[in-house]
Amino acid sequence: MVFEEKMILNGEPEDEEEEEEEEDMVDPLDTVRDKCAQAEHCIHTRAKLEDCESRVGSKSETAEDCTEEFFDFLHARDHCVAHKVFHSVK
Repeated sequence: MVFEEKMILNGEPEDEEEEEEEEDMVDPLDTVRDKCAQAEHCIHTRAKLEDCESRVGSKSETAEDCTEEFFDFLHARDHCVAHKVFHSVK
């Protein structure tokens, strides 16, 4: 009961401070992925993926999908990420 009264009177400032700190944190993996997606090789694979998506999207009935192009893009991006991500992690 005393603990509940202290919480009512004092609030929970520690929780508010922790929430503010969590909002400032950025996942280094997301940052590296964004940078690698802009790399030259990834731009080419992304362009192929976007071409495929527009081609498939323009057809009303097609059995084609862009799975191969999607995995090619992810492979190129993750290959770049694998070489850079551990430099930013402590």
